[in-house]
Amino acid sequence: MPKLGVNIDHVATVRQARRTVEPDPVWAAALAELGGADGITVHLREDRRHIQDRDVRLLKETVQVKLNLEMSITEEIVDFALEILPEQCTLVPESREEITTEGGLDLLKNRDRVQKCVDRLLEAGIEVSLFIDPEIQQIAAADALNVHGVELHTGCYAEAKNVEDISRELERLLIAGDDALDRNLLLHMGHGLTYRNVEPVAEIPGVSELNIGHSIISRSMFIGIEQAVREMKALVSHTPDFSLE
Repeated sequence: MPKLGVNIDHVATVRQARRTVEPDPVWAAALAELGGADGITVHLREDRRHIQDRDVRLLKETVQVKLNLEMSITEEIVDFALEILPEQCTLVPESREEITTEGGLDLLKNRDRVQKCVDRLLEAGIEVSLFIDPEIQQIAAADALNVHGVELHTGCYAEAKNVEDISRELERLLIAGDDALDRNLLLHMGHGLTYRNVEPVAEIPGVSELNIGHSIISRSMFIGIEQAVREMKALVSHTPDFSLE
């Protein structure tokens, strides 16, 4: 049964729209834990468009479950991660022009930079995962970097519009997931997952962690964070106790 990592970035997005003090993502993390979150995920972007340094520092002090810091491979962000020492760091590509992460980290083009970042994090005792596309070449490259695991980008699956495309993208995730497991890599998945499409991904053999943010935070506007997390956790654990209208 996959664990559920709740990404609270977009609580900070609302706060930063007014450059004020609320809503506080630190409070959101506490409510997500009450709802059953197994981990809290935040992405500290270089442009600080949502999560701020202060948020990560306070989350490190208050979160009782695993804290997963999504981050670029820039020296500034790596230095910050080594100061905070979260339980897990997930390395992701980052472009200031993008609205959200648009694809996986290309390990073939960025091998040397990624290796330098990975080595520093591993030396500090941090669990390292790489956010990559579900491609065998990328998984092989991740394995060569001696990281703990990979998070497969599920965006293409989430954006698929018809049965044929959905089936094809699920098959890609299955094949890539099997390869990652064969290499003894922890298998995580995330991006674009919602209450309506998460169950087939949660049923993929060997998936140990799903990271979901936007859909949970969106639903929480109507029913609250604790209940929104509880409902997603039920779907991920294959014990749904509610129905979407």
